[in-house]
Amino acid sequence: MSRYKISNFEEYFKEYKKSIKDPKKFWDKIASENFTWYQEWDKVVDFNMAEAEIKWFVDAKVNITKNCIDRHLAKKGDKVAIVFEPNNPDEASQSITYNELHQRVSKMANVLLSQGIQKGDRVCIYLPMIPELAITTLACARIGAIHSVVFAGFSASAVAARINDSECKMVVTSDGGYRGNKTIDLKGIVDEALINCPSVETVLVAQRTNTDVKMKEGRDQWLAPLLEKASDNNTAEIMDAEDPLFILYTSGSTGKPKGMVHTTAGYMVYTAYTFQNVFNYEENDVFWCTADIGWITGHSYILYGPLLNGATTVIFEGVPSYPDFSRFWEVIEKHKVNQFYTAPTAIRALAKESLDYVQKYPLSSLKVIGSVGEPINEEAWHWYNDHVGGKRCPVVDTWWQTETGGILISPIPFITPTKPTYATLPLPGIQAVLMDEKRNEIEDNQVVGSLCIKFPWPGIARTIWGDHKRYKETYFSTFPGKYFSGDGALRDEVGYYRITGRVDDVIIVSGHNLGTAPIEDAINEHPAVAESAIVGFPHDIKGNALYGFVILKETGEKRDKENLAKEINQHISDHIGPIAKLDKIQFVSGLPKTRSGKIMRRILRKIAEGDYSNFGDTSTLLNPEIVDEIKNGKI
Repeated sequence: MSRYKISNFEEYFKEYKKSIKDPKKFWDKIASENFTWYQEWDKVVDFNMAEAEIKWFVDAKVNITKNCIDRHLAKKGDKVAIVFEPNNPDEASQSITYNELHQRVSKMANVLLSQGIQKGDRVCIYLPMIPELAITTLACARIGAIHSVVFAGFSASAVAARINDSECKMVVTSDGGYRGNKTIDLKGIVDEALINCPSVETVLVAQRTNTDVKMKEGRDQWLAPLLEKASDNNTAEIMDAEDPLFILYTSGSTGKPKGMVHTTAGYMVYTAYTFQNVFNYEENDVFWCTADIGWITGHSYILYGPLLNGATTVIFEGVPSYPDFSRFWEVIEKHKVNQFYTAPTAIRALAKESLDYVQKYPLSSLKVIGSVGEPINEEAWHWYNDHVGGKRCPVVDTWWQTETGGILISPIPFITPTKPTYATLPLPGIQAVLMDEKRNEIEDNQVVGSLCIKFPWPGIARTIWGDHKRYKETYFSTFPGKYFSGDGALRDEVGYYRITGRVDDVIIVSGHNLGTAPIEDAINEHPAVAESAIVGFPHDIKGNALYGFVILKETGEKRDKENLAKEINQHISDHIGPIAKLDKIQFVSGLPKTRSGKIMRRILRKIAEGDYSNFGDTSTLLNPEIVDEIKNGKI
């Protein structure tokens, strides 16, 4: 799969130029040379951006699991495909070869078929990070069922909303799951969710915690006996290029979550291509993305991207703080991980702890380290680069979204010169542009604008399940003819992109456009500050003023808060200017975050405004209890 691997900076520019000049020819070559097809396409791409209608590899026939598994068997059958690292370090890790993965996915595919699941049916997968999660996801893809993986930490109401939206016919879950020192009653959550889910006919239950659960007769079945009886011989379903592969829900700014639909061929080609180039994967490397398969990061860069390239990928059940804060580094050392991909939230949390946790491990196997989920602030970037990468591993600061399917802007390791806080340059095939408030494209460098993409790429989501109108309005109406990411970006003098946050996180104060990210960076550089979030609130004179929510390090907790607030504002004034000073600073113990690590700023905005009437969809929050704590402590 290395035929599309970029080897130097000159080649990057050459490939990028080709991909912009003739995108059809560029993607045609990559798709035809690197994948197994039942039938090739009549047309590389067919699109109408105004109507948000996009098709790639029109009329081609393919199955993504043949490309993830079957085609590797002849040469790599005995190679480890998946390393499973359990929550408890005292439990033995597991290694699953490509041959074993083929057998297990085939068995699970046959179980699904035996339970009446057919091509096009939706299957909700609500499992912890155990091998069965990967295997069930792949089994759905093998038979043409559409998988909807729901993170195994969502509440019953959030699970029910996702099941009902796509009318899932089956739920695959487990008796329970482990998360640090907690045991989660997943089956109980599913039982509660299914009180109001008429479409579900069958629940398959894997065993993980061996806890007692209630089994509803006629609906619930233990998975293990069904797998035991199933044949390990299964022929992959022939899928059309544009057949849906999966639905993945992402939180909307208001109302119900959006079920993003990704289709088969384009997603396959794009995730494979980006995985290889962004992580510089080489044969026999071990790749570890710490995300959950319940998020797009896990779909694309734990499962599909690595397996399409015949890689070894780590599935980690645990958390970075259990049994202590050295867990990530211990796992890297144990499995000799070469590429490590995690979130800035995790990096900041680990950076707050003693350096002893990371320094007791050499981490010499690491070659590339990456960040995902939100822009990484400068202090976290340097800590990660210095103490994890040892100043020798490129930091790939990746920008992408659930909607994009794969990474759009990122350094290519050992090729693109990195710059802290910058995602740097678009990958080949990505025509990134900045737009001004008058909807004109900004051609210059050293500018800020709304980040759009003006030509489709193969990995782009095709629609929102059951609501194409919402898809079109959300992503293609603000800047007609272009995909609007919802993010703002700064482009520097050499064309590098720095994501400045959601466009609605650009606050106009006294006529000045202030991005929240640079202000937060300045605050976070204060020695007493661990993390911060800035929102705007109405102001009689300025129009808007800035409200800061600040988490302190333990050293800061002992300080006088009034003096600390003055110091923070002086810090901002020194770094950005007096215009960016905060009118209000509230010290908090935590921030409302989604499970992928993004701060849910609209909740903070409402609290700052004193509007507690409707916080919208909070089902994706990791820590819903923090909302009341912040609200009750409002200044």
